[in-house]
Amino acid sequence: MSRSRRKTPIFGHTTHESERDDKKRWHQRWRARERATLASAAPEALADHVTLLLNEAGNVWSMSKDGKTWWPPGSQVLTAERIARELGRTPRERAALKKRLLRRWMTK
Repeated sequence: MSRSRRKTPIFGHTTHESERDDKKRWHQRWRARERATLASAAPEALADHVTLLLNEAGNVWSMSKDGKTWWPPGSQVLTAERIARELGRTPRERAALKKRLLRRWMTK
């Protein structure tokens, strides 16, 4: 996977890498409410049971990531150059930093 590249540079608005913990909590809440509903239902009513709607267990807007945005490669290069200018001391160090940033942003 060291050579895998992102086909489209779309990134989430977040400081979190993934929504794994949010999805895990959401599924726990959803399953707990389903179990409670099934436990309290009469045996005759189980055939008529309708599962909970997705939004009844949680809100997608309260998760860590809040939307996505397109980050064009040209803007990525400009941002990498600006960061390298600020942090790099020598031309060689600036070039290595720019290259490292671009590789990190474009990998999966």
